[in-house]
Amino acid sequence: RRRTGISSLKNGYTSVFGYYLEVTKANLSLVPQDYIRKQTLANTERFITQELKTFEEKILTAEEKIIRLEEALFKEVREKLLLHGDRLKEIAAALAALDVYASFAETAVLHNFCRPQLDGEYTLEIKDGRHPVIENRIKSGAFVPNDTFLNGDTDQIILLTGPNMAGKSTYLRQVALIAILAQVGSFVPAASAKVGVLDRIFTRIGAGDNLAGGESTFMVEMHETAHILHQFTPRSLIILDEVGRGTSTYDGISIARAAVEYLARRRPGEKKGPKVLFATHYFELTDLPETFAGVKNCNVAVKEWQGNVVFMHKIVQGAADRSYGIHVAQLAGLPKAIIGRAQEILRELEQKAPATAIENKSGQLDFLAFPSPQILIQLENVDINSLTPLEALQLLAEWKTKLAKDKTGTNT
Repeated sequence: RRRTGISSLKNGYTSVFGYYLEVTKANLSLVPQDYIRKQTLANTERFITQELKTFEEKILTAEEKIIRLEEALFKEVREKLLLHGDRLKEIAAALAALDVYASFAETAVLHNFCRPQLDGEYTLEIKDGRHPVIENRIKSGAFVPNDTFLNGDTDQIILLTGPNMAGKSTYLRQVALIAILAQVGSFVPAASAKVGVLDRIFTRIGAGDNLAGGESTFMVEMHETAHILHQFTPRSLIILDEVGRGTSTYDGISIARAAVEYLARRRPGEKKGPKVLFATHYFELTDLPETFAGVKNCNVAVKEWQGNVVFMHKIVQGAADRSYGIHVAQLAGLPKAIIGRAQEILRELEQKAPATAIENKSGQLDFLAFPSPQILIQLENVDINSLTPLEALQLLAEWKTKLAKDKTGTNT
C-alpha cells in the first residue's frame, strides 16, 4: 500500500491460482508495471507478483518440510529410547501393577471388601457374599448377602432350586467372581472368605445359539456342558445354570440328573470331587441327596403375601416348594386374561396328571417317580441272574417300604 498508494489494496487466496492482490477499478491507474493481471471481476481486478509467488511457494511447501522434520525428530527420539528399552519396560510393568493394586485398595475401602484367606485346601467358604456389580446398581443396603460352603466331599454340590427372578443366577455369578477376585490378589465382597486354590472355573450360564455354525441353543449348551465334564478336576469350581432346559422335559431331566450324578461320583484315584453350583427348575432332581451324600438341596426363599410373591433373595437349606412360574409371568406384565387362563390350565393339568406320574412334596409332577427314581436306578443296575431267591425277596421288601414312605409323603 505504501508503494502503490492504493489504500484499498487487498490480498486473498483461491485454490485455482493461489495468492493474489485485489485492486478496485477506480485504482487501476495506480497499479505498478510489475503486477501481472490474473483475473477480472465486475468491480475489481486481481494481480500477482513474482515476490508473491515466491512467498506462496514457501507457504505451500512448509507443511511437507514440517512432516519431514517431525519424522526425523521422532526417529531420533526412538533411537535414544531404544537404548533404555529394558528399563522402560520395567517401569511400565511397575506402574501397571501399582495401578492394579491401587484400584484393588480403593475398591476394597469404598465397598467394604474383606481380605480372603487362601490356602491349599479344597474348601470354599464365603460368609455374607455379595455381587460386586449388582450391589452398586441398586439402593444402598438393599442387596441381600448369602453364604456358601463347598468342600468337594461332604458338601460337594449345591442343587439350587427356586423361581425365576429370585436371584439364582446372581448367586452363581457372585460365587465365581469372589473366587476369581481372591485368586488375583484382591479383597472380596463378603464378611469373610476362605478359598482353597482353584485350578479352573467352568460356567454354563445363559442361552444363545450359533447360527453361523449351524448350532441351536440346545447344541451350544450341550457342547459347553461336554467341555466342562471332560476337563474338570477336583480343584475346579463348576457353575451350571439350568442344564437341559433347551429340550423336552423328559430329555432335559434325564440329562441334568445324569450330569449331577457324574459330578457326584469319584473318579478312580480321586478322594475329592469338583465344587459345583447347579441351578435348576427340575424338582425331580431334589431327591439326589438321598443317593449322594455330597449333594445338598438349597433354594431361594420366597414369601406369598396377599396373593403376591415376594422374593427374599436369601439362599436357605432345602428344596423349593413351588416354581411360581405364573406369578413371575404376572410380574412381567402378561395380560390378566392370560394369567387367569394359565391358572385354569395348571389346575386341569394337576388334576388330570397320568397315574404314572406321582406328585412330589413340592407340588411339581415328578415324571421320573414311577415307582421311584431310586428304585428305577437300582432296578436298572441289578443283576437278576446273580440274585438268590432270598436276596430278591429282601430287595422287593425294601422297594415296598420305600413306596409306602413315598405314598405317605405325597398324601401329607
